Amino acid sequence: MKHTLLAVAAILFYLSATGAIGLRLFRRGESWAPNRDLGLSLGFAGLILHTWLLWDSIFSHTGLNLAFFNALALTSWTVITLLLVSSLTKPVENLGLILLPVAALTVGLEARFGEIAFMSPAAGWPLKVHVLLSMLAYSLLTLGAVQAVLLAIQDHHLRSRQPGGFVRGLPPLQTMESLLFEMIAAGFVLLTLALASGFAFFEDMFAQHLVHKTVLSVLAWLVFGGLLLGRFRYGWRGRTAIIWTLSGFVILILAYFGSKAVLELMLHRTAG
Repeated sequence: MKHTLLAVAAILFYLSATGAIGLRLFRRGESWAPNRDLGLSLGFAGLILHTWLLWDSIFSHTGLNLAFFNALALTSWTVITLLLVSSLTKPVENLGLILLPVAALTVGLEARFGEIAFMSPAAGWPLKVHVLLSMLAYSLLTLGAVQAVLLAIQDHHLRSRQPGGFVRGLPPLQTMESLLFEMIAAGFVLLTLALASGFAFFEDMFAQHLVHKTVLSVLAWLVFGGLLLGRFRYGWRGRTAIIWTLSGFVILILAYFGSKAVLELMLHRTAG
């Protein structure tokens, strides 16, 4: 019962924060609109409850429960944490229009369909470091993908000379692009470290149950690396940057959650 109440409360706060951010964007310049602090405060309230929920469901004396929907909720928690903390110093809170409802959805799914897939407390520190680096990399690159979507919308409106609606509340295009590449660069570094830790500490990265995850992760790494190289050497921006970012993100999601969904939800096996 407590778990359900926590989930419902977290969902309500996340959706309220989404509404506050949306109203601020769409009513920009009008007589009344929620201020920036209201949306962030509601988001942080949801995050606190989300944290409590995950502590209650993931951590156990038996081990670490990283079943599919728990892992999904943990990833969304990391994304929202990075988003809200970054929003204290950078104008990125508008990403919450997409990310906060997604986080609310993952909380609801975790509360309804949480299953058992434990990482033993005896698991060595290399595995724990690898999992942490992977989660942070996925989360930062998720922020980058959502930033790319907003950048695509903004670019489309500016090209069609219709900079109305919420687009007028976004930072300038150049600022949006700079933020995108900052996120991609940071995510790429973490993904590099995650892959390096995997190859350094584990002998079975190409075992049958991991080969798809490893190959797709390396492919995503190549895509993001190619994007950063293109930006540095050829000044890639705009639609080129958006396409490469979203392509790398799709591959990365398939690498982890795609394989995990097939193994756990369809084959009823524990994903590595």
